[in-house]
Amino acid sequence: MDFSILLVFLLVYLGMILGRLPGLALDRTGVALLGALALIALEILSPEQAWESVDVSTIALLFGLMVVSAQLRLGGFYTWVTRRLAEIEVAPPALLGLLIVVCGLLAAVLANDIVCLAMAPMLAEGCARRGLDPKPFLLALACAANVGSAATLIGNPQNMLIGQSLQLSFTGYLRDGGVPALAGLGLVWLVIAWLFRHRWHAATPIHEVPAPAFDRWQTSKGLAVTALLMLAFLFTDWPREILALGAAGLLLLSRRMKSQHILALIDWQLLVLFIGLFVVNHALAQSGMLAEALAALKQGGIDLAVPAWLFAMTAVLSNLVSNVPAVMLLLPVADHALAGPILALSSTLAGNLFIVGSIANIIVVDQAARLGIHIGWREHARIGVPVTLTTLGLAALWLWWLG
Repeated sequence: MDFSILLVFLLVYLGMILGRLPGLALDRTGVALLGALALIALEILSPEQAWESVDVSTIALLFGLMVVSAQLRLGGFYTWVTRRLAEIEVAPPALLGLLIVVCGLLAAVLANDIVCLAMAPMLAEGCARRGLDPKPFLLALACAANVGSAATLIGNPQNMLIGQSLQLSFTGYLRDGGVPALAGLGLVWLVIAWLFRHRWHAATPIHEVPAPAFDRWQTSKGLAVTALLMLAFLFTDWPREILALGAAGLLLLSRRMKSQHILALIDWQLLVLFIGLFVVNHALAQSGMLAEALAALKQGGIDLAVPAWLFAMTAVLSNLVSNVPAVMLLLPVADHALAGPILALSSTLAGNLFIVGSIANIIVVDQAARLGIHIGWREHARIGVPVTLTTLGLAALWLWWLG
């Protein structure tokens, strides 16, 4: 029995590392789902046990916030913001700074992946129209989205999971994560502005990017619901998942925007990935093997109960298996006061290191490729490595000071 659990776990996390299983047309989501199904088929877990292992509050929060973001996408909000930003008549370094601030703030509230998906094509189009090289701005979009999302418990999926699992205060975490995230945005600007100095301009073919037309009413409705949601998160202790589902229900009650269009923009892949990993990690923990592995690490001098070790291990694992699987694996040892901020900041900021470290990076690179703009891993790493090292160092110092 234990061998079967270990084999399924290792195959699933091999899939997380490689992004697939060799010889099979499975992505990370497919691998996680297959692992969960295998555990049920082998009768290691019953269907009831598998369902009980899923953190429904995290799934509900994710879904509710996805609906809010879908409302703003369909209302043309992201299109309007990006095109207006690209049209501002300022020097390229100033435009870069404005982009980083706007993107970072949006990612903190509306989730980094959605912000990158909605803004990248319009940003590339706007840069091409101005004769600017889109690459530094696209790289800034990805880095700023990751760094900005670290500021809140709703900025990215792993932070949502951490906040729900550890029942962290939204306002309390904002105090812990907001400072390094805000300072980190400044570091993103410094790195990119320095590395691309004197290389802002390039002739790039202009591609007309289809996008939803700006709808003032639908955008205003989405922003009003988002503002009310943020106020509730900040000033009440009502369950965040209930608030998010309530917001989603309110937006789905529309006479003009069809629910099928909103639901078509939900990232069902991400929700299934979460469910599959919940089941696989629960089986490993229930078998006792996870506790044994942690004890072996401790005997070898790596004690994850020590904040510094947890911070370092989170950063490393996030680049091996991606941040969501890494956080799920490390949550069982998150039992000290700063464990939540450590997991959130380290897993999020580490995502800028390489393209595969964050879904936001992959989205930006993929969207750019569709427009004929190639951003290779070396080109990304030239920005991502210094951004990651400096922002992680800053976060480590901040957490050390808090501790």
